[in-house]
Amino acid sequence: MTDSVTGMKFWERSLWLNLGEVIFSMLFGYVVIGMFNWLFKWFDKKWGLQFGYRRILKELGFFIIANLVVRNLVAMPFVALTDDGIQLYDFVIINIIPILFALIYYGIKRSNKFLDQFINSKIQLDKIANDQLQTELKFLKAQYHPHFLFNALNAVYFQIDEDKEEAKKTVEKFSELLRYQLYDQQHFVPIHKEIQYLENFIAIQKIRTSEELQLEVYFDPALNDEQVYPLLFLPLIENAFKYVEGSFIIKIALQKTETGVHLVVENSMSTPIAFSKSGGIGLENLKRRLELLYPNKHKLETRAKEGTFYAELSITFLN
Repeated sequence: MTDSVTGMKFWERSLWLNLGEVIFSMLFGYVVIGMFNWLFKWFDKKWGLQFGYRRILKELGFFIIANLVVRNLVAMPFVALTDDGIQLYDFVIINIIPILFALIYYGIKRSNKFLDQFINSKIQLDKIANDQLQTELKFLKAQYHPHFLFNALNAVYFQIDEDKEEAKKTVEKFSELLRYQLYDQQHFVPIHKEIQYLENFIAIQKIRTSEELQLEVYFDPALNDEQVYPLLFLPLIENAFKYVEGSFIIKIALQKTETGVHLVVENSMSTPIAFSKSGGIGLENLKRRLELLYPNKHKLETRAKEGTFYAELSITFLN
């Protein structure tokens, strides 16, 4: 292209001279690319895998200087020995134009490298965050088990002296509850198993409550194989049995909605003070598990009104 502009006719030159320049240009191109790749490795070894605009500016500085040095030391003497020696356009061809192509090569190679590193870093961060969440969920589960065991064993204790046969049946239900709790709380279960668990728990709790208790329980028959994380409804029901007072009324309703499931638990109370300590491990544990398992897919509300405490939990199915 430059030969045409300057009026030179390269086809009138010696064939061997043309072939020599072509072969030299190809070999020199491989040498320069090899130098580029060596520089990239040297950059990574010197500055590690953290990238920023300062590092990119440093790399570009080294990159351009090394490019100019090699081209002037190797290519310039070759040009000086051909045709009419070194001209201004030869200087431009050797120093300016190749730099532009080198910058394009740098941009493509390093952007790929930076992108791969960013993706790998993001994957590692996500893995660390996930590991932390799994560890926290296991800790929450370990916290909850002693709390549950204490309440259940307390129910069996009251029944042993009154009716041993019924106490045996209660122990069987208790064993079913324990077996269910062996489920990994990070895995889904069919909601009908969760309902069966709640029914067994309610049956045990009725043993240790007053005969004055007026209990209404409704589990929507439309709920069957929908997948949910286990042991999320229990803390609200457990709190109702634990803090019921006054007229001793408990109402439990678990219903299917268009997008998920809705639980409403009501229990009578004599004074709001009775629920001032109801947060405890159970409710705080529940809030944190919901944040981890159903982020932006749940709504938990508790309120006291006219001698009744209300707890409502809505969960959107994830699958």
